Formats: sequence, structure tokens, C-alpha cells
Amino acid sequence: MAVEDTRRPEHEAGTAHGHPYVVRVTGDMDVEHVAELRAALAAALDEAPDGAEITVDLRNSSFCDSAGLNALLEARRRGEESGHVIRLAAPSHQLLRLLDYTGTTGRFPLDPAVPG
Repeated sequence: MAVEDTRRPEHEAGTAHGHPYVVRVTGDMDVEHVAELRAALAAALDEAPDGAEITVDLRNSSFCDSAGLNALLEARRRGEESGHVIRLAAPSHQLLRLLDYTGTTGRFPLDPAVPG
């Protein structure tokens, strides 16, 4: 029996300079949900003022496949072009292993918990 996971990545960004820009992810960052993840990351990058850090809140996400990782890496690349830093907060053990296996651990600042 399969159970459909209806949780989706949610974007929440501050509206004034100085407020945190956060992409809250719930559920899996996988091929089924990658379009929503990409849209949320793109919206945060578009809305954040130049140089603002964007935190990806991963405390409610326990799985990331190659599609999810590629979305994070693409957001990081795009962020570099516009002066943004993409931070990963509270990554799961599985995501940390995926970053290690793919040699991408050093590409993101990692926070053990969500700031604030």
C-alpha cells in the first residue's frame, strides 16, 4: 500500500530588509516535489535584497534525492550570481550523507539548527 505524501515545500520570506529570508521545507525533496522546491527557492532569491542570506529550513524534511540536491545547487549558483548565500539549517543525516557522497558538503554553510 502506498501513501501519498501531501506535504510540499513552503516559501516564507521576510518583506523588509533585515528580516530573515527562509524557505521552509516539509516532506521530501525529491523528483515528485522538485518543481515546488525550485519555485520556492527562486521566489526567495527574487525577493531578498542584494546580499541577504537565505536559510533553507530543513528540520521537517528527512529525505533528499538527486533532483532535490540539484535544485539546492542551482539555487546556490544563482545566489552567488546575485550576492546571496544559501544556508542549510537542520539538515537530516541522510542529506548530510548525500552531500558527503557527492563532494558538495563545502558548497553550503550548514547550521545544526534553524537560527532564531
